[in-house]
Amino acid sequence: MTISQFKGRLPCRITERNFGRGESKNAMKARWSCSFLLAYRRRRLSFNNAIKCCGSTGDQHTSDHISLSSSSIRKRSDSNDASVVTDGILDSTRTPLTSQSSLQSVQTELIMLALPAIVGQAIEPLAQLMETAFIGRLGAYQLASAAVSITIFNIISKVFNIPLLSVATSFVAEDISETRKEFASDESAERQFLPSVSTALLLALAIGIFEASAMYMGSAVFVNIMGLSSASPMYIPAQKFLSVRAIGAPAVVVSLAIQGIFRGFKDTKTPVLCLGLGNLSAIFLFPILMYSYGLGVTGAAISTVLSQYIVAILMIWHLNKRTVLLLPGIKNLQFGGYLKSGGFLLGRTLVSVMTITLSTSMAARLGPLALAAHQICLQVWLSVSLLFDAQAASGQALIASSLAKGDYARVKEITYCTLKTGLFTGISLAVILGASFGSLATLFTRDKEVLRIIRSVLLLVSSSLPITALAYTFDGLHYGISDFSYAAFSMMVVGAVSSAFLLFASSVMGLSGVWTGLALFMGLRTGAGLLRISSKNGPWFFLQERH
Repeated sequence: MTISQFKGRLPCRITERNFGRGESKNAMKARWSCSFLLAYRRRRLSFNNAIKCCGSTGDQHTSDHISLSSSSIRKRSDSNDASVVTDGILDSTRTPLTSQSSLQSVQTELIMLALPAIVGQAIEPLAQLMETAFIGRLGAYQLASAAVSITIFNIISKVFNIPLLSVATSFVAEDISETRKEFASDESAERQFLPSVSTALLLALAIGIFEASAMYMGSAVFVNIMGLSSASPMYIPAQKFLSVRAIGAPAVVVSLAIQGIFRGFKDTKTPVLCLGLGNLSAIFLFPILMYSYGLGVTGAAISTVLSQYIVAILMIWHLNKRTVLLLPGIKNLQFGGYLKSGGFLLGRTLVSVMTITLSTSMAARLGPLALAAHQICLQVWLSVSLLFDAQAASGQALIASSLAKGDYARVKEITYCTLKTGLFTGISLAVILGASFGSLATLFTRDKEVLRIIRSVLLLVSSSLPITALAYTFDGLHYGISDFSYAAFSMMVVGAVSSAFLLFASSVMGLSGVWTGLALFMGLRTGAGLLRISSKNGPWFFLQERH
């Protein structure tokens, strides 16, 4: 393959004016690939390196065209000139045997990453269930006051912390791939300083301190927002519980950021170990502080906070084994990229939370029985969604790592494998849940009317799982390729349409309308993801390559 040299101009910046209206299709693809690589690596490469990546030279004469062979773009150097060409989009010379073994490798890696991530996703809810069980023994008022505070803490954590986790995964995976290429010949470069890691930790600490201050000083305001007046017997316990839990916010944010960092390292086992030990300590401390020392609900909050700091300390200790943890200079920090991408995901998460909250509000208007049935279905549905989220996170880490290396062939394999795995998981769980949900619901309630309402929406809940699995999978794909802006804007449109449908359908179809709206919400997210990866002009252009 040959690429002609252009004096003083990057080939990837060639416009239609340079080529005229007759620009070849291959030339357009070459320009797209170069510009995409530059955009993707702009956080690490200097301008000179970018020029080198795109294959420009200094004083060569301008040629009239670009000639591309059917093979992929390969990095090579010529002894007569200093032109360098980037790695290719897809390797058409790959044999069927090689492709099959590569696909099996991708499937194995996805499974090995997803299984520990699934366990990690389950640990936190189980620990909260244990906390609820211990508090429940103290009485109904104590349980209700703690439930209000826990809800406030969880909402704030989900909205502000999850975006940092997702962004850290992609940025760290990219950083690791770039660093390994730079130090490929250096055997002592196992522990390198990664600016993306230091930036994520500093941001996590800042966000955690902000959250802790807001919840501690504004505990009364948050409790009032949740509907508890100062005259309520639950007001003081809820406010005190939230104030204590707020102290653990920095540890929670830091540990979530480190989970994202470990995902970038393609390591989901270490976070599970840390989470397991930390939450096990909480279960050990609950009866001691609550009953032995007579601290009651406050003892439960203290136990949880201590366990959160244990998790954070363990994760920092393990992370220090993988990378050099130093306070970086201001020029090495990547606040711009984190804040921009995190801002997109913050808006996206807000829309998602608001849509789910609206569904609960619509169910509440249908009466207490409908609300109880909806809450049971929603909790099971969200719990199952954690499995899909774990799978999506695994695909995100693999895609971000391969994309940073310029290995588009592997990115393509990971994309299709992740989608197939997600769909298979969704269908399997839909069948299992559809067959067992009737019996499973009796674990939550014995009320015959509530169980009847649950059975009336059972088909909608279970049939929405394959679509939900694909929606989460597409989220992971968007994050892996750092397409955060599209993920945010598409979610805003999807959320607006779904919310409008929820407002209308719930009054006409009852609880079935609410769940039809949630199914529509996931279906539109899936459609938006499919539309994006099918586009020939977006960041997934290489999926449309034909050989």
